Amino acid sequence: MSTAFPRALIVGASSGIGATLALKLAGTGAKVAAVARRQAELDALAAQSNGRVLPYAGDVLDYAATPALFDRIVDDLGGLDLFIYNAGVMPPVEESEYNFDKDRQMIEVNFLAAVQWSNLAAAHFEAARAGVLCGVSSVAGERGRRGSPVYTASKAGLTAYFEAMRNRLTRYGVRVVTIKPGPVETPMTAGLKLPLMITADQAANEIVSALEGGATEAFVPGIWRPIMFVVRNVPSFVFTKTNI
Repeated sequence: MSTAFPRALIVGASSGIGATLALKLAGTGAKVAAVARRQAELDALAAQSNGRVLPYAGDVLDYAATPALFDRIVDDLGGLDLFIYNAGVMPPVEESEYNFDKDRQMIEVNFLAAVQWSNLAAAHFEAARAGVLCGVSSVAGERGRRGSPVYTASKAGLTAYFEAMRNRLTRYGVRVVTIKPGPVETPMTAGLKLPLMITADQAANEIVSALEGGATEAFVPGIWRPIMFVVRNVPSFVFTKTNI
């Protein structure tokens, strides 16, 4: 079976969207390097994929170890065609809670680590004059929400970063893709009642279609595009009176 992305790397791949993406890409014939902290889950992915998913245990917050791990993965794959940063955290935050430890974790995992890994992939793709750089952001980054100020800020930052990378790298033949899912059934959202929730399998199918179809931005599912257009354009004096 031919694949659009023979050599792929997914950061944040032990469960949810990342794990499902790894298996779907492996099913097209790709070799997929999967990075996450949990070795057992990575080994299970490798077994499910008949060895096409290659497991790499690593913590995205171990900034000192990341460059060497990235280089080792690229060497093991024999190059790189697709990079996806999917790692993310969203700890529960009460409306009147101001917890810097939780805030720092979200900024570091959702944004700073994404920048470090994506910078490494971007430099590789720029030198190769080819490649697809993809970040999984969120519809939450489209507007600051009262219930999760720092989560929305981390995703807004990620969206802006990938837009800037798109403007930087397009001239070198590199495609930069921003994925903006709505609520997805994953361990991160367990127990939450959220609108328009879809499964990780549905999300992964739409993401693969966007990647293979040449998209540079995709709302997942697509109904979120018109919804977020409206949300972004609600005047602030009205927005502050909502429960969003």
